[in-house]
Amino acid sequence: MSKNGEGLRHEVMDPRVDAYIAGLPEWQQDICREVRRLVHEADPDVEETIKFTNRPYFVLDGNVCALLGTKDHVNVMLYDKAAVPDPHNIITSGHGNKTARMISVYRDQPINAPALVEMFRHIIANNRRRKAVGPRR
Repeated sequence: MSKNGEGLRHEVMDPRVDAYIAGLPEWQQDICREVRRLVHEADPDVEETIKFTNRPYFVLDGNVCALLGTKDHVNVMLYDKAAVPDPHNIITSGHGNKTARMISVYRDQPINAPALVEMFRHIIANNRRRKAVGPRR
């Protein structure tokens, strides 16, 4: 745990996520490390885990995002229930999906870090609101 200006915060890096990233080609490792850094920048309380055998997930009061290295790109799945605005048009697919949308990042493609952090923060805020309200009946 480290102390910053907002009180006690923590970043827990899951060694299983490290192992997943290490198994990817170097250019995909760079993308995954950058997304990982950005999700923790959005909120240092985000936790890491592995779901579906080997896929890295980042969670805080619900899923925030997941990573998946493919043959020619990295998918960043945003678990936003299609509620997060995309004014910078960085979402590449899943526009009609009610659970998650996706950003496909290709080799040598820059990540719009400010837009992605904004989206992560929006998802986290939505997760917290849903948790505070409780389950639907």
